[in-house]
Amino acid sequence: MQPRSTMMAAMVRRIDAAAPPTGDDTMGRLAIVLGVALCAWQAFVPAHAETGSRLVGTWAVDVAQLPMPPEARPARVTVDFAEPASGLWSVRVEIVPVAGESRISTATVAPDGSTVAIEGDTLEADAVALTRPTGDVLVMALAKNGGPASTRVYAVEPGGDRLVETATHYDRQGTPVIRTFHFDRVR
Repeated sequence: MQPRSTMMAAMVRRIDAAAPPTGDDTMGRLAIVLGVALCAWQAFVPAHAETGSRLVGTWAVDVAQLPMPPEARPARVTVDFAEPASGLWSVRVEIVPVAGESRISTATVAPDGSTVAIEGDTLEADAVALTRPTGDVLVMALAKNGGPASTRVYAVEPGGDRLVETATHYDRQGTPVIRTFHFDRVR
């Protein structure tokens, strides 16, 4: 395989030779050459040089913003996303009530849409499937007793320290409900 610089130089010469003469259009030709060079460079450089995702870590929900009376709110809700070397994703959700025992749900699942059983607390869901359409977005489909429970989309904000969860489900009348929750990075 030829070195990148040799291949890019050959591509630039071909593009420059193929460009129609339009008088003194140096800037236009330069823009074309730079655009092609950038495309060629991107083709040879991995799209994501980083090894992990900014989703990985522990996130705590802002419980003050939960859509319920303050006396009904839990003391703490955390979500942990981990990406073991095997390519699977580990998800751990802990809901800590003001009084009583914590509810902990866990799953380890491939981010390819395949479904696995949730271990631990299954009050809201007993199965999960994940996919990652981009590095900072995770889509989670949850099921309960063989039927749909909810869909959740997690997106890391540009600064990397905030996570937005958009959760969708249908109420008892079949009306779609969308809720948004904000998480802060704990680690």
